[in-house]
Amino acid sequence: MENKASSEAQKSTKESILKEEVIAERKWVKLEQTTYDDPSGRTRIWETVKRTTRKEGSSADGVAVIPMLLRTLHYDCVILVKQFRPPMGGYCLEFPAGLIEENESPESAALRELEEETGYKGDVIDCSPVTCLDPGLTNCTTHLVTVTINGDEAENLRPKQKPDDGGMFLSLHCSWEHS
Repeated sequence: MENKASSEAQKSTKESILKEEVIAERKWVKLEQTTYDDPSGRTRIWETVKRTTRKEGSSADGVAVIPMLLRTLHYDCVILVKQFRPPMGGYCLEFPAGLIEENESPESAALRELEEETGYKGDVIDCSPVTCLDPGLTNCTTHLVTVTINGDEAENLRPKQKPDDGGMFLSLHCSWEHS
């Protein structure tokens, strides 16, 4: 008898999406109203932002690069970019990042974005599994890609940014000492 009651309770607490309706859609994102059953079986409504840019066959929407600048006789540095973000109404410090293009691996996208936003060229040392950025609001996913930059190489001595349409970045070096 207990097993039957427990089984029925599990059935009634199964979450499920019932319906997704597009409220508005633009070039980069769409706003949807999602009707779903919550864990208690209650039907609820949630507003969701979804990217419209994920390429077919891509594992994630984009990449965020964790760039480590290594130079002889200097502290190792993490490079961040400062850019204006309209949703925040101001400037943010961020890892270099961007969308994965069609037929592009996360690693290639990371190296491309690093060069565009900072001018540096590096080597991928790690790529994370797909990570959700803000799952309470959006379905946006990313890979975190760790890159080392040999700051002693000629190509990295005076890096020049290569921003695409509308991109303007200020690169910042954040030092730390490690033992």
